[in-house]
Amino acid sequence: MSTPTPVLDQAQALIELERYGQAQTLLARHLAEDPGDVRAWVKIGYCHLNTEQPAQALAAADEALRLAPEDYGALRLRAQAMVRDNGWLKVQPVLREMIRVAPHDSFAHAMLADAVWREALVRHARESGAGQITHEAADRVTREAADLAMEALRLGPEDVYAHEIAHRIASTAGNGTVSDMLDEAILRIDPHHAEALARRTRKAAQAPGVGAARATELYADALAAEPGSPSMRRALDHATYRLLRGTRWLAVLCVVLAGAMVDVFPADERTAPELPVPVGQRLWFLFIMAVIWAFGAWRRYRRLRAGVQLNVRSLVRRGRWARVVLAQAGWAMVCALLIAEIPWTDRAVPQIIFWAGLVPTAATIWFDKKKAH
Repeated sequence: MSTPTPVLDQAQALIELERYGQAQTLLARHLAEDPGDVRAWVKIGYCHLNTEQPAQALAAADEALRLAPEDYGALRLRAQAMVRDNGWLKVQPVLREMIRVAPHDSFAHAMLADAVWREALVRHARESGAGQITHEAADRVTREAADLAMEALRLGPEDVYAHEIAHRIASTAGNGTVSDMLDEAILRIDPHHAEALARRTRKAAQAPGVGAARATELYADALAAEPGSPSMRRALDHATYRLLRGTRWLAVLCVVLAGAMVDVFPADERTAPELPVPVGQRLWFLFIMAVIWAFGAWRRYRRLRAGVQLNVRSLVRRGRWARVVLAQAGWAMVCALLIAEIPWTDRAVPQIIFWAGLVPTAATIWFDKKKAH
């Protein structure tokens, strides 16, 4: 077994600074002089692993294990190198050896739970031939993995990885209550955990009764805590797009009100108002439209936080469907103004304008509902 040396300390400092190439060069020189240094083999293995060279990391782990077959660090390196090289279905013997060597290590139990969970799902898929697994079947086939995850949590109550694996297993089994509890525990340990933060935010934003404006605020809060989260960025864009889609409903309402004022489709059983519509009534309609847009769009926009307002403008520049939505709302408003403000003496042209403003917009409202932006 090796003992700490200034070379190993220097190499560890370089690794912590993510200067893996320099650490690897230093360790290679050291191993040329002292090929029996187990710790040096493990450290150079992690340099390979962190530079996406799992085969070289595995070779370093094997050399360390040749020198010290029960060295925990070498076993852990070998397990991580194997899974990085798509070896999840072969790594269980190494992980069980890790647990034998260090029976109270939460990481070893968590990683074994991960491996057992993956293998159980693959085996079930092969045996059943089903592309998807039901919650009931998942609960049955992943029971051993769940027990291992619970043991990992017992041994390491502050171990984020153990909580992540337990959450994954609970989610597969459809246990939403346990999944939510684990997410809260993960965020207590690591408030910036990207996946747990995204899951909690998404659940809150998609809850019944949560509108688009509130959803944008939730996603903006999540992005403030984890600015580099691509999933939260996409979710914020989608919620912002929902806000923009609401402008078309306001425009459609204005078209309908304009058509009602002119009575573009008079019924036989009642007397239609005479045309042209009086000037005062037309001006009053302008006021009504201004109120609709002031309270339905402008006031709502002004109450959004500055970051969400910036995202609205950014999305209009970036998103094709966002521009289509605003163009349709604008077209419908033009039609509403033409119907209401021109002193028509005949209803034939207002009828055409009414359908031109209403039909294309109303038809697209349902078509693009699932568009991202």
